[in-house]
Amino acid sequence: MQRYFLEKPFDGEQRVAISGDDHKHIVKVMRMTSGEQLLTVYNGVVSLASIEEILDDEVIVSQQEELDQNNEMPIHVTIACGLPKGDKLDLITQKGTELGMKRLIPLAASRSVVKWDLKKSDKRVERLQKIAKEAAEQCHRNHIPEILPVQSIKQLAEYAASFDVKLFADEEDAKSEVPHKIADRLKNVYHKQSILVVFGPEGGLAREEAHFLKDAGFLPMALGPRILRTETAPLYLLSAMSYEFE
Repeated sequence: MQRYFLEKPFDGEQRVAISGDDHKHIVKVMRMTSGEQLLTVYNGVVSLASIEEILDDEVIVSQQEELDQNNEMPIHVTIACGLPKGDKLDLITQKGTELGMKRLIPLAASRSVVKWDLKKSDKRVERLQKIAKEAAEQCHRNHIPEILPVQSIKQLAEYAASFDVKLFADEEDAKSEVPHKIADRLKNVYHKQSILVVFGPEGGLAREEAHFLKDAGFLPMALGPRILRTETAPLYLLSAMSYEFE
């Protein structure tokens, strides 16, 4: 059943209007009609709803019942990714949403070839947020992952102060005689904790960035003996967490 995230809750009569792109999707793509049912999500609560009326710019739906559904990962995982080339961040956003990511932070790392123009940054974040919303609807999430504005490594360290666990993927650690395997790092993670994991762009994190993160309380982590692409590494991590905690 199709799922839509609401911008406002049901009113006193248990009705709400769906507009914008979701209205177009209901009418033009799904070709739904009055009386058909769909799922709505507001503030993490899933409801079964029925279409009452289809207007030119909105669809009026009425709440039938709240459903006991929670498809969120039991730990809150924030991914910080060094700005990659091409549409790789789109892929990370979409697949990361499917795999349970709570938040994504684009990181302006020193080895990032791509540089975001501050004037266009808001547009890029808005695009990624739309991708996250569509992916969250498709995979039946209770929450849409939040896409934060691009941050520097220093801004990221300041933002990380409130997290329970802070890690970063480190190729040098993976090459060491006693690498800190992901399974070992996850032994220190428990349900309902918040975790922030940093990944570099193509070429990885610079050594000065790795040292800076260590000084800020981040722990290095190895993702195995093979070198993963920048768009593969965060998905590997999320998959491992899903296996461990779900």
